[in-house]
Amino acid sequence: MFKVSQLIEATAGKLIQGEPKKAISRICTDTRKLKEGEAFLALCGKNFDGHDFIVKAIRIKAGCLICQRINFTAPRSIAVIKVPDSTRAFGDIARFQRRKFNLPVIAVSGSNGKTTTKDMIASVLCAKAKVLKNEGTKNNHIGLPETLSKINQRHDYAVLEIGTNHFGEVKYLSDICLPQIGVITNIGPAHLEFFKNLQGVFKEKTSLLSNLKGPRIAVLNADDGYLNKIIRKNNLDYPVFSFAINSKADFKADKIELKAGKLHFRVNGKGKFVLNTLGKQNIYNALAAIALGRILGFHYTQISAVLRNFNFPKGRLNFLKLRGLNFIDDTYNANPLSVRSALETLKATSVSGRKVFLMGDMFELGAQKESLHKEIAGSITNSCDLFIACGKLARLTAISARRKGFKKENIFYCKNSKLAQELVFNKIGLRGNDLILVKGSRGMRMEEVFKV
Repeated sequence: MFKVSQLIEATAGKLIQGEPKKAISRICTDTRKLKEGEAFLALCGKNFDGHDFIVKAIRIKAGCLICQRINFTAPRSIAVIKVPDSTRAFGDIARFQRRKFNLPVIAVSGSNGKTTTKDMIASVLCAKAKVLKNEGTKNNHIGLPETLSKINQRHDYAVLEIGTNHFGEVKYLSDICLPQIGVITNIGPAHLEFFKNLQGVFKEKTSLLSNLKGPRIAVLNADDGYLNKIIRKNNLDYPVFSFAINSKADFKADKIELKAGKLHFRVNGKGKFVLNTLGKQNIYNALAAIALGRILGFHYTQISAVLRNFNFPKGRLNFLKLRGLNFIDDTYNANPLSVRSALETLKATSVSGRKVFLMGDMFELGAQKESLHKEIAGSITNSCDLFIACGKLARLTAISARRKGFKKENIFYCKNSKLAQELVFNKIGLRGNDLILVKGSRGMRMEEVFKV
């Protein structure tokens, strides 16, 4: 709940018309979801302009309009606030709302596993608390303010995923959500088009640690070479907890086994944890959640019970059967680190038939896009029997795999996911005992393979 005067204070906006004491129940940026009496904030993006929907918002009887341009006439009953930048204003309002409540805010960043880690942490805390979290992957300058604008006195914790593909975005989002606890999953070659190299990724992701609010706590992956340097230097002036599979850590997984499509492991020699997934990398996500649970006072048995029933997000190493064929659906997104992790999962999974990798292009890799696609070939030759390259860049992977000894007759190529679907189901004679891993960047729409 806001008053118009609070919206003006939060955004440093100018009241064009309306009553400052008027109450506003909610901030909405989509007129399809807008209800009478709510505030409509006209966001401006590359492909849309919320000002085009001002007339519709007036027709719905919005209680307040927050916009950059005043090129309309609204009834006097509707408050109108003019702001210099409506997107910034959304973040300002979210920060204003967050400051109303004194609760622990946990921010999750990293190159891979952010959404699953965020959801796992939230699930653990939900066992005995009310938790606010981003829906899906709403982790940017619009999604995070949208989430925070919903915070209220019933919430005990907020678990927020922070995404970035440009320098400065982690700091900007941290300044909005004011986190006390920062979790970084890993540092990998993602969004290199903007970060240039791994050092750039490291600099951006770890800026979260510089923007934590007191009391501050960091939770880091000790198996990640970049993050391990922070742990070993131990020069932060607040507690740093680590998790790992291979390295020395505060929370270390051992006795890892894959049984009947589920991962079994212990932590620090204690407890029995089971994850309903094939992907070993999900142990890292679980370890972050276990660490947070323990830090915040949960018992291993409570955490184990939650994680045993955790449902992994769609498109992240989900097993599915379709028209008699077996698939691992890892289509949510792709970068070199996540592709290698997925291939490790394929390699470790026992099947009586062949292992097939259907790979779409990896995007946002900048000047290194060709070399990184070629480098993936080494992992492919050791992990699968058939390789299907989908897209121009994936074709470079196929050529490189051929040069590394992968048999020519076991390599196939297509331009897009629709043609890939045709190959998989109709042209290359796959059988019911084969296992097909499908992965690629969002822009390749690899999930279309399953729409039959």
